[in-house]
Amino acid sequence: MTAKHSLAGAASRPLTDWHAIQWRAAHQNVRRLQARIVKATREGRHGKVKALQWLLTHSFSGKAIAVKRVTENQGKRTPGVDGQCWSTPATKAKALQQLHRRGYRAQPLRRVYIPKSNGQRRPLGIPTMKDRAQQALYLLALDPVAETTGDLNSYGFRTGRSTADALRQSFELLRRPTSGAWIWEGDIRSCFEQISHTWLLDHIPMDKAMLRQWLKAGFLENGVWAPTEAGTPQGGIISPTLMNLTLDGLEERIKALCPARLRAKGTKLAIVRYADDMIIISSSKELLEEKVVPVVTSFLSERGLALAPEKTKLTHIEDGFDFLGQTHRKFQGKLLIKPARKSVSNLLDKVRAVIKANPQDTPADLIRQLNPIIRGWANYHRHAVSKRIFTYVDYAINTALWHWACRRHPRKRKDWIRRKYFQLADQYGFFGRTTGKKGQTIIVRLFVAHLVPIRRHVKIRGEANPYDPAQAAYFEQRLGEKWLQEQNRLKLRTLWWQQGGACLVCAQPITSTSGWNIHHLVPRVKGGEDKLSNLVLLHPNCHRQVHCRKWKVVKPGLARGH
Repeated sequence: MTAKHSLAGAASRPLTDWHAIQWRAAHQNVRRLQARIVKATREGRHGKVKALQWLLTHSFSGKAIAVKRVTENQGKRTPGVDGQCWSTPATKAKALQQLHRRGYRAQPLRRVYIPKSNGQRRPLGIPTMKDRAQQALYLLALDPVAETTGDLNSYGFRTGRSTADALRQSFELLRRPTSGAWIWEGDIRSCFEQISHTWLLDHIPMDKAMLRQWLKAGFLENGVWAPTEAGTPQGGIISPTLMNLTLDGLEERIKALCPARLRAKGTKLAIVRYADDMIIISSSKELLEEKVVPVVTSFLSERGLALAPEKTKLTHIEDGFDFLGQTHRKFQGKLLIKPARKSVSNLLDKVRAVIKANPQDTPADLIRQLNPIIRGWANYHRHAVSKRIFTYVDYAINTALWHWACRRHPRKRKDWIRRKYFQLADQYGFFGRTTGKKGQTIIVRLFVAHLVPIRRHVKIRGEANPYDPAQAAYFEQRLGEKWLQEQNRLKLRTLWWQQGGACLVCAQPITSTSGWNIHHLVPRVKGGEDKLSNLVLLHPNCHRQVHCRKWKVVKPGLARGH
């Protein structure tokens, strides 16, 4: 190290070496403070929560992890209005010393637009790297509160929760013969853009001065500054949590409409929410129309929000409805959940567009572009009744690839084209050849959706809190099961199990979101081989740190200094 610092508090002097940070200790300090915030929140000690949040947001550990997050996520190369990106250890170390509350002033957002499925455009506000880091820092202190007080059946933008959990909950509420048959589908109009700033400043349990700066920063579009009078930017790291906190409490109001005396008579009422999309299930159509809709409308209006009439409707389960890309419908009393037609159509349109845009690509290059698209879609729907639709998708994709191959060789016979591109025994055997690093021929195969096993998803417990130390074992078990289902390579699964699912440097979980690098204990340039005994899994940043600091990694064990 070139400078000493305290992980629990602010740096004693400027840090000049990013790779000298002890990430294991930093994560431990932050998680310890977050666990204390959870405990204080449950006990209703709001003053204690505020004090712990202040301590976390002013700690060196929190600042280091915040900078690390914004320099490793998908938007790390997307600058704000200042055009800056923190891509080197020197810029990261410098940024770490600039995360101060005193004198901080948020800069305007950079306005960009992304297309929506209905042809409209969704506005995004891109903060600067410094503003993103500040938001990530304060999110470390806010998220434990949000997870502790959040609705039990809210699944969007929450740690450890996913669309699969929301879909599984909807299945549990609808599958029985006595389940509610009427579904009210609700969608909030421009939820992120319309949330009331006054409500946020009055109710969000965090530093009001910092929150006010992010809300009132405005945005730049074509060089012109415009104020933000409502909403929270969709490009902000903290925005999804602010949105969830805004909508939390709706479940309690809905449950209050169905007291014990109504439940005793067989009336059912339940809600499932993923971000701003929700369904409310009831056995009574009148209850939904006369009581639920007015309560939801009133709840949203208090927060400056309103329903989108074009996406809000009341449906009977036998007519079916779409939720999170899957169609729910009962056939002769049996509930079936399948990929929605729109989801299938969007996938095939995307695949065909890729095929059409690459008429001269080699089969191997084309497959490398298609496989992530097909695999991601199939994995999303693997918990539903999807086998027939998977087979249809494979047929449609291979038909498009057959036409692609025929256009490449208009003068060749069909059997010659079949042997060249579909030589495998399987009827969905589109493949290509490429050359490996050592000159060997490698066969690259198209991902086949119908070979993905259909597995029932195990829903997360409603009261599960990822920041509660008492539930750590539960989340580790779920993480291991999920990680192993997503990875198909035996070496990765074996290494992951050998390390207990954690990085050997920082001791934090290795997930598909965090990413990983394979590290050779004995470098290949020194004769190290690609055997399991010579391999470990590390986080990308930890992997770079090991090489920069020339640390020796011991297996099993922790990274040790030189």
